Amino acid sequence: MIISASRRTDIPAFFSEWFMKRIEEGFVCVANPVNPRQVGRFSLLPDDVDAIVFWSKNPRPLMARLNELDSGYRYYFQFTLNDYPPVFEPNVPGLGERLDTFRTLSDRVGPDRVVWRYDPIVVSSVTPPDYHLERIDGIASSLRGYTRRLVISLLDFYSKTEGRLSRLSSETGTMFRDIALPAYRTELLALARRIRGIGDGHGLEVSSCAEAVDLGDAGIPHGACIDAALIRRLFGIEKDFPKDRGQRAECLCAESVDVGAYNTCGHQCAYCYANFSGESITKNLARHDASSPVLIG
Repeated sequence: MIISASRRTDIPAFFSEWFMKRIEEGFVCVANPVNPRQVGRFSLLPDDVDAIVFWSKNPRPLMARLNELDSGYRYYFQFTLNDYPPVFEPNVPGLGERLDTFRTLSDRVGPDRVVWRYDPIVVSSVTPPDYHLERIDGIASSLRGYTRRLVISLLDFYSKTEGRLSRLSSETGTMFRDIALPAYRTELLALARRIRGIGDGHGLEVSSCAEAVDLGDAGIPHGACIDAALIRRLFGIEKDFPKDRGQRAECLCAESVDVGAYNTCGHQCAYCYANFSGESITKNLARHDASSPVLIG
């Protein structure tokens, strides 16, 4: 079994104490996001966990506890590192601090176990394509030798995301556009080719995450974030991991158990699909108990 911690929230940043308590007790309970009264119980004993995949924009709070995980667990990090204006990412540490965290983590676990995510690419009047190329190149230079992979994705215009972006547009005058639309195909491929070129120049393997749009013409293949091949290679596991049928058809990730919960991430990024509103987050966090087997309640 693979544990995903988590697509739904930033467990390393905000719930490290809870997660390590779950490790100590050897199990976790997960509420069904659609039906919270339906709760599953999953073993976290080392013999039952093939690997843990952490997703985070700030894993610093968890890093002091890695020695405890090293005693019997295999894990790697998906580290999202963008450079957006605070209005897009209001509660994320500064770029310099996050770069330092990335390098420190890589020194600790190795560059193959820290995957850099530039995710999502938000194309707007204040973050046009050239903005992203400049930031990706700069971050890649700062991370040279500290990671082997760059995963990119495009902003998905879900209804709840569109609502937040519409309000942000009204408040700031920022205009957003969906560069994945067919009308922007030429511009998208030009951007993707240059990102691939930056990756090549810095020794990075570039892939996309759960994208319906094909970037193969730009030399960027579809990738998997919970990557069965990477897990087998990193940890010497000879095992077939089925595709996760609970994800979108475009997602190539292996099957996993996600132990997070929606509407709990304190970063509150404007583009996030996992949060409905700040009010929902505040309400849920008031129900968090670090000693509970379930994240909320």
